Amino acid sequence: MLGGLFTKGDFKMKCGVRFCGGCNPRYDRGAAYEIIKQSLQDEIQFEYAQEGSVYDILLIIGGCTNCCASYDQYIARHGVIKIWDMDEIDKTIKILKDFE
Repeated sequence: MLGGLFTKGDFKMKCGVRFCGGCNPRYDRGAAYEIIKQSLQDEIQFEYAQEGSVYDILLIIGGCTNCCASYDQYIARHGVIKIWDMDEIDKTIKILKDFE
């Protein structure tokens, strides 16, 4: 919007996504990510986390309760959200919605 005021809807929150290595997955992590991404596609820009990029928040998708994927190499302004079970999807969506 040139020459005007920006509104909250003009920018999407940027979320870096990191998956665990998948050594002991107990659910379909990719399907969980797609549900979260589709639910929030208008509010949040999701991308696979890359070193050197700055994110508003990181979403760590683990395959089991260990949720051991490293994430110290990424920069997140507002912290990290971890998911390790399909039962965590609705809670994760709510947390991400509340961040925007």
